[in-house]
Amino acid sequence: MVACTDDPSEADTEKGTLELTYVFIGNRSMTTTGSNLDMPVDEPIEIRFESPLAQGSAETHISLVDGNNKDIELNFAFKDNNRLLTLSAGILIENTTYTLKISNKLEGADNEVFEGLELMFTTFTAPLVLEKVLIDGISVNLQNRIKDVDFSPEIELHFNRPISVEQIAGYTGMDQMESTVSHSWIQVDASTLKVGVDAALSGYKKYRLRVAESLSEETGRPFDGLDLSFYTKLDSTLKFPEIPDEELLTKIQQQTFKYFWDFGHPVSGLSRERNTSGETVTIGGSGFGVMAILVGIERGFITRQQGVDRLETIVNFLDEKADRFHGAWSHWLNGSTGKAISFSAKDDGADLVETAFMVQGLLAVREYLDNSNIQESNIIDKINKVWSEVEWDWFTRNGQNVLYWHWSPNFGWEKNHKITGWNESMIVYVLAAASASHGIEKEVYTEGWTRNGAMVNTSGSRFYDQQLPLRTDMGGPLFFSHYSFLGLDPRKLSDSYANYWQQNVNHSLINQAYCADNPQRFVGYSAYSWGLTASDNHQGYNAHSPNNDLGVITPTAAISSLPYTPEQSMDAIRHFYYILGDQLWGEYGFYDAFNITEDWYAGSYLAIDQGPILIMIENHRSGLLWDLFMAAPEIKNGLKKLNITYE
Repeated sequence: MVACTDDPSEADTEKGTLELTYVFIGNRSMTTTGSNLDMPVDEPIEIRFESPLAQGSAETHISLVDGNNKDIELNFAFKDNNRLLTLSAGILIENTTYTLKISNKLEGADNEVFEGLELMFTTFTAPLVLEKVLIDGISVNLQNRIKDVDFSPEIELHFNRPISVEQIAGYTGMDQMESTVSHSWIQVDASTLKVGVDAALSGYKKYRLRVAESLSEETGRPFDGLDLSFYTKLDSTLKFPEIPDEELLTKIQQQTFKYFWDFGHPVSGLSRERNTSGETVTIGGSGFGVMAILVGIERGFITRQQGVDRLETIVNFLDEKADRFHGAWSHWLNGSTGKAISFSAKDDGADLVETAFMVQGLLAVREYLDNSNIQESNIIDKINKVWSEVEWDWFTRNGQNVLYWHWSPNFGWEKNHKITGWNESMIVYVLAAASASHGIEKEVYTEGWTRNGAMVNTSGSRFYDQQLPLRTDMGGPLFFSHYSFLGLDPRKLSDSYANYWQQNVNHSLINQAYCADNPQRFVGYSAYSWGLTASDNHQGYNAHSPNNDLGVITPTAAISSLPYTPEQSMDAIRHFYYILGDQLWGEYGFYDAFNITEDWYAGSYLAIDQGPILIMIENHRSGLLWDLFMAAPEIKNGLKKLNITYE
């Protein structure tokens, strides 16, 4: 038998073609048409074909050469039925050009032919990478806020590649608020450097250690740079000599009182909005200010005659010169002319809440003064006059069962801001109900202020183990528990909606516990450094609270809660004075606020923040303002009208 076969020469001409699928180095694809740049130096080369290779042919006809055409030793590994070839060349040299050569003599397993190919590529330069940072031997996460660092820290920088002190020294800097911090570098090992400060750092300050990206010019390697911020621990040394707590409270009251005495406007006697306000005086803050005068008299900071003379100036100005709108004053006035000053857009007329704060103070003054003294009797008469002229009922806006906050002679009711609870404005409804000349009905209180009970915490939700009778948002800023209760005594005050002492105590406890917990890891928060309320801040002004926390502690918040949280507030007072006093204590008491995270301390004082400090310390010590205000017969009638008990 003779077998039938094709002619051998014919078979040679009909060999198949070996097709290349791709070439990768690590996860980087190689192209046959463009540049192959920045290829990794320590990754294998993967070559895939459409059909299997002949192993021997591949090992003979595939090579890698450097720029001098010198062969690089390769290890061959075949996978996927010899379709995938992995070449391991060890670690290539950085920033070097190589050529992958695939000869046209390469054959497939079935004698397929390959047309040949050369692929040039250039390796990348490995970056200098900071792999780890240790401060005093503890690894830190650069994405987190780094706190409580020692005053003489040792900072270790661990890099992925060798680097020397000589290389890095010219590209670094350390500063605190743009003040240069002298520091020194030490070589620990080939890729580890240590930096130490030449003098001890200050407490509770933000420092920055920087290594510039331009270090790459020195090392010849890309570098992302380093901007390391950290905060030193608290400097717990006493800034002032220790004195008994009662003496400290008197000192705080006396210094704070000076704000209202020194910044009382020379014409009107009213309190300036802040220590830099010039002609601008504030009605609400001045309501706190007239109460402050009573404390000043009682504590011996001024004589009774000095206080009465100032009160006479204030009350005469309010009656005779100050702009009034249906009996209500504006938020701000010009202290010389009495003309209203716009507080905000369309707020250039009546402000019923600020008016209520003023009336609260005036009624306490009235109860304090002696009707048998001619001068004091005249002041009493003036107070009764301006108090009776406030048209609380007119602010129901045509008989609605709610009070409105603003009215403008130019914009009417366009502000359209209803006074609804729970917030700082309970005193408005108490006074409106108490007015014998322009009183409101109980329905205005129940439907407007309480919103038919909607201000009540019916869910029973608790915050830091405390339940609030009112509100479900951790209580809001602490001034809610202060402004209405400078005169209105919450100790025995309750109705069907709340026990107001419990509300204010629990509100303060929640605020303190939140700051101790410090969920946002701000610097300077603790069980003894707390208090979130409306105040100045590093961005301007805001109403700070657990739900609006910008890292700002405002001393008035914790101090003015002294009646509610005597132990926690006293801890805060000692901390603010003895520990932070070199930054926080000034000629008029505690500055308005501070934010250690932002390296910011206020240089300002605000009447509405200074007033509650002075007054609530006094209410804690003697109950003076509570007793005076609650003695007013109209207040007793107003509370009875609203079914609010005081017993």
